[in-house]
Amino acid sequence: MTENGKLTQDEIDALLGDTGGEAFQFSELEPDVVGRNFDDSMNMELLLDIPLEVVVELGRTKKKISEVLELTSGSIVELEKMAGEPVDVYVNNKLIAIGEVVVIDEHFGVRIKEIMRPAVKEAGKR
Repeated sequence: MTENGKLTQDEIDALLGDTGGEAFQFSELEPDVVGRNFDDSMNMELLLDIPLEVVVELGRTKKKISEVLELTSGSIVELEKMAGEPVDVYVNNKLIAIGEVVVIDEHFGVRIKEIMRPAVKEAGKR
């Protein structure tokens, strides 16, 4: 790991099993563990605790600076989406699903209606 505690690209590739045929070694581990290859299940277990930011977007709008400065407590900001329209679900700023707003007790939630399919890359492009 780097000094700031973040993983390097090589470490991320190793966790995902993309080591280009070479075994990755954690030099910070105890001597009896160094040099041992991690199998896919161990790689997945390491990834499962990584926190992700999940954002549900109810809607957007554009306002001029003067309009934003006029906002006060009780002001209403009208959004581009209509009531009852599907909401977008983002994970780490990437659209992953479409859902509908639900109320559970006194909390809002989202019922996932559709999982987005990854875009297919054109042959030869990365």
